[in-house]
Amino acid sequence: MAYTSFEDLRQATVEHDSLAAAAIAREVDETGVDAATIRTRMLEQLEVMRESIAQGLSGAVRSRSGLTGGDAAKVARSSAGPAGGTLAQTIARALAVGEVNASMGRIVAAPTGGASGVLPAVLLSVAEERSIPDRDVADALMTASAIGAIIASRATLSGAAGGCQAEIGSAAAMAAAAVTELLGGTVDQSGHAASLALQGLLGLVCDPVGGLVEVPCVARNATGAAVALAAAEMALAGVKFPIPFDQVVDAAAMVGRSLPPSLKETAGGGLAVTPEGRRLGDVARER
Repeated sequence: MAYTSFEDLRQATVEHDSLAAAAIAREVDETGVDAATIRTRMLEQLEVMRESIAQGLSGAVRSRSGLTGGDAAKVARSSAGPAGGTLAQTIARALAVGEVNASMGRIVAAPTGGASGVLPAVLLSVAEERSIPDRDVADALMTASAIGAIIASRATLSGAAGGCQAEIGSAAAMAAAAVTELLGGTVDQSGHAASLALQGLLGLVCDPVGGLVEVPCVARNATGAAVALAAAEMALAGVKFPIPFDQVVDAAAMVGRSLPPSLKETAGGGLAVTPEGRRLGDVARER
C-alpha cells in the first residue's frame, strides 16, 4: 500500500536515496509495473500539464458560467505587479490550469481538479528557469504523489470533507516538497517544506460561489502556488518547521472535521453567501 506517514517514506530513502526513488519503488511493488514505464507515464502527465498551461495562457478559455476566464493571460502579459520573474510566471500558470479546469478542459488532478494548477505551475516554472530536464521533473511528480498519498491516508483530499485546505493546502504541500527535492534539497528539507506549506493554509474553507469550482477556486490555485514557493524557499534556506509533517497532516484532519458543513463545498457560507456571491451564483445558474 502507499506510504501512510512521512516518517515511513523518509526511512525508505535510506535504501532508495530519494523521495522520488522511494515513491517509484513503492509504485512498482503495488502495481507490478516496471520503473521505466512508471516514469514514461509521469512524462505523459507532465505533457498534459504543459498543454493545459498553454491553453489557459492563450486567453481564449472561458467557463460556461462566465465567472472565469482570461485572467491567466492578463497576469502573463502584465509587468505592473511587484512579483516578477518565476513567481509571476507561476501565478499566471496556476491561474491558467484553474481556468482550463473550470471550462471542462483536460487537466491532471493534482490532487484534485479544483487544485490542479498548483503543482504544474510550480514545477514547470522552476524547471524552466533552472533548465531542469523533464525526466527530473517527472521524478518530482512522484515525490508529490507520495506526499499526496500520505495526506489522503491520514486526512483527506476532498474539499467536501475537509475544506479547501484539503485541496489547495494538499497541492501546496505536494508542490513544496517536490520542488525542494528537485532543487537539491534533502529529504528532511522536503518534509519541512511540505509542513510549512500546509500549515500556511490550515483552516482554508471551501466556499464556491454558485457551487461552481471557479470563484474563489481558480484564484486560490495562484495563492497556493505562491505559498508552495515560499515554503520551499524557507526550507532550502534551512528553516525548519517545529511540528513534523505527519502531525501537521493530523492537525489538518482535525480542523477539517471541525469545520461546519456550510464551509465544506456546500456554497452555504463564506464568499458564496455574500451579497455579490449570491448574485453571481444566480447569474451563473441562468446562463
